[in-house]
Amino acid sequence: MERRPFPLSFSVREAEGLWRVSAGAAQAGELVDLLVAVANDAVAVVSLETNSYLDEDWHPLQPALIAAELDVPCTVHDLGDWASGTNGLGEEFLVLDRDLLPRLLDGTWSPYELTLIDVSADVTPEQLDELALVLGTTGIDESLLSRLGDSRVWFSGHDDCYMMLETRDPALPAAVLARLLALLAGSALAELTEEPFARVPEPEPWLPEQLIGTAPHWTGVLSHVAEDLVAIGLAALPDPWRLGVPFPQADLTATLDVRLGTWRITPAE
Repeated sequence: MERRPFPLSFSVREAEGLWRVSAGAAQAGELVDLLVAVANDAVAVVSLETNSYLDEDWHPLQPALIAAELDVPCTVHDLGDWASGTNGLGEEFLVLDRDLLPRLLDGTWSPYELTLIDVSADVTPEQLDELALVLGTTGIDESLLSRLGDSRVWFSGHDDCYMMLETRDPALPAAVLARLLALLAGSALAELTEEPFARVPEPEPWLPEQLIGTAPHWTGVLSHVAEDLVAIGLAALPDPWRLGVPFPQADLTATLDVRLGTWRITPAE
């Protein structure tokens, strides 16, 4: 509300070979390549809400019609009215090849709510019904993938900002944190240069891995922005960050040298 940039936030926990991440700020399309890299052969879009595609009565189009507008081949599994109002479920599932997901999330439109999960390429209608039942009966703090034998990644993004994911891939949380740092630095440089976007390198894996090894909960804000250098103050938190929690004193500074394309971590001054 004070028109400050939305802060970076990241939280991860691991249990029984599953990693659960809550984070911000990132749109689904900015993480889609990371999700595709760890997913099974197909992806089911199980919930989709957007104001980018509306009919003549200003009602959102059904997901299948949006996919058709974007020329994304998929199969449609109709759940019916019983799924209406169930958190994280739409009335129809879209099932598409995982490599087509970037075409669906191509940046030309914006979903304000999107939930997806990977499935096998030969998933049956009966299995999709079972998936819907699991999705609809799993609590927000409960492990989802522990109830699903084959799925490797579940993603839920809200308001183009907040996101949660659960994965079997131990490298994905660090990859997400690296992407969040690059997005924050890139958005700052784009605003500084008055360009639509700025391409910046992501940190090498050691940097987000070091942060995660130090603490499971982080928040970050821009502390210095220039054309040749971007610094992000990072603070470890005892609990996941929530909107309205003021930024505490920074513990570390992650710095991008724009000319060299390198990142480093130093103690905060």
